[in-house]
Amino acid sequence: MHFLFGLVLASFMLVSSTADAGVMYLTKYKGQADAKVYMTKYKGQANCIVYETKYKGEANKPGYWYYTQYKGEARAAIYYTKYKGEADLIVYYTKYKGEARCRF
Repeated sequence: MHFLFGLVLASFMLVSSTADAGVMYLTKYKGQADAKVYMTKYKGQANCIVYETKYKGEANKPGYWYYTQYKGEARAAIYYTKYKGEADLIVYYTKYKGEARCRF
C-alpha cells in the first residue's frame, strides 16, 4: 500500500504544475484525506524528508511542502495519523532545505 501510494503521489507531483506541487491541505478528518501521513522521529524510516516552507512558490521540489488553509488550492489533502501501520506515507521533518527529498 505504501509503495503504491508513493508511486501515485510521485506521479501526481510530476505531472502537476511545479509551482504548487508541494502545496498541502491538512484535514482533521481521515475520510477527507488523499493520504494518511505518519510523522516519524527517525530520518531513516521516512519515505519523505520534508522541509516545511513558509512560501508557496518554494513548494516546487520533492520534499518541499507548504500548508495552505484552502483545500481548493492544495495538490493533496493529508491527515496525520498516530499509527504508523495505517499511514500511506511516513515523513520526517527537517529544518534544512538541502535534506528535503522523497524516495518511493
